[in-house]
Amino acid sequence: MKIYTKKGDTGTTGLFGGQRVSKDDVRVECFGTLDEANSTLGLLRVKLGETHAWQPNLQRIQKDLMDMMSHLARPSTAKKINPNPMPEDGAQFCEEWIDALESQMTSPSDYFLLPGGNEISALCHVVRTQMRRGERRLVTLMAEDEVHPAIPAYINRLSDLFFTLARAEMDKAGVAEEKWQLFLYKRFKKAEEPAAPDAATATPTDEPTA
Repeated sequence: MKIYTKKGDTGTTGLFGGQRVSKDDVRVECFGTLDEANSTLGLLRVKLGETHAWQPNLQRIQKDLMDMMSHLARPSTAKKINPNPMPEDGAQFCEEWIDALESQMTSPSDYFLLPGGNEISALCHVVRTQMRRGERRLVTLMAEDEVHPAIPAYINRLSDLFFTLARAEMDKAGVAEEKWQLFLYKRFKKAEEPAAPDAATATPTDEPTA
């Protein structure tokens, strides 16, 4: 079978089930953006090397993205059933990996960071932002058609995961983070904390106890 069909030469493409739509249709924009993120993730895996500890989990994410894209390519009106699995535990998988990564790092995740650090962490940030763009396209699609709730939850958590992976790489490599400012909820929490007593006006009751 030839890779080219010539059917898309006029600017349309086929969806799961046979319907043809414009190549800039919101559905195509959505799974196309996730395809872009998946390709960058493939580059990240190449940069990491075959024996890197992240490889099994990243490979799983790539496969899950392929499955989700196939489901996003199927309109709810399509009669044909999609045989590909739905990664319903994707968000939980990300949360568990995030928790494991954070437990091994030397500092908490409290700040917005300038993307960068080293090549691996910078690539993680590229994947993160592409996931966020895919999420925005997904929200637009969700306003037009039904989407399985596991998909937006998984995509949302993936951007959190790749932020954490970027930090984990920098922590392991001993690269200092370039901090911008505290997360918003951290700033609110800090503003609500009582001010420390002034040393010049402190009373005996202000002194620390054993």
